[in-house]
Amino acid sequence: MVRLALGLMWLLHFLPLGALAWAGRALGVLLYPLARERRQVALTNLRLCFPELDAKARVQIAKRHFQALTRSLIERGILWWASFDRIQRLVHVEGEEHWRAVENSPVILLMPHFVGFEMGAYRIGHGRPLASMYSRQRSAEFDAAFLRGRMRFKNATLISRQDGVRPVVRALRSGLPLIYLPDMDFGPRDAVFVPFFGVQAATITGLARLAAIAGAHVVPCITRQLPGGAGYVVRIYPAWENFPGLDIAADVRRMNAFIEERVREMPEQYYWVHKRFKTRPPGEVSPYEH
Repeated sequence: MVRLALGLMWLLHFLPLGALAWAGRALGVLLYPLARERRQVALTNLRLCFPELDAKARVQIAKRHFQALTRSLIERGILWWASFDRIQRLVHVEGEEHWRAVENSPVILLMPHFVGFEMGAYRIGHGRPLASMYSRQRSAEFDAAFLRGRMRFKNATLISRQDGVRPVVRALRSGLPLIYLPDMDFGPRDAVFVPFFGVQAATITGLARLAAIAGAHVVPCITRQLPGGAGYVVRIYPAWENFPGLDIAADVRRMNAFIEERVREMPEQYYWVHKRFKTRPPGEVSPYEH
């Protein structure tokens, strides 16, 4: 099944982006009623994060999210097999001067889980070495394809989350910019409960801790998926000042608040199918249990 999916991705990557975008959205329309568990996760997340919206509005966001997500997955074939010239034409960069302003010191690129982050990572990483953390995939065959795709331009140092923080610190101290995605629920270890859209969320403290240990600047980087065949835009923000501070919980709240602002700009493009609130404070029940 995995081999068939990879073969289909390879065939589709030859299509123009407009056709790929249409196919991805169409697949998302089909998957929304079929992927019951992930649909319920997305709707639960949206109910918790947007209580001011009625159920119909949240369903519309969830449906658009499935379309954007499946589109991004299909278009990943471009990243794995197309030339960089094509990637460069499809993904535009704004604010690169903010990265250049601090590139002579360690840099952590904060890239939350928006559907276009892979496009952004490939685009800004070309021609410069980068480090990134990744989670091993359940399928060994897909994991191997994922690693080949990520490393095809010979510029990526990939560090498994299972290997711990020491290789990450070494990479930063050696001068490698680090792409970092700390906005998932990885359990209570090395996490604090801070609000995300007003809901207590177990959030890892790694961004602040790594910045402190390595003396790194944090440079947020958000990728927006554009309609149809218009491609993607990567926006690089100014490095955060006075980060980290003296209160690590306040640092984590600052990160979550920044991500919230970006989510409100394009709510359908955030990764809602992840159980962001599965780890609960003592005495609370997971909102995903029925």
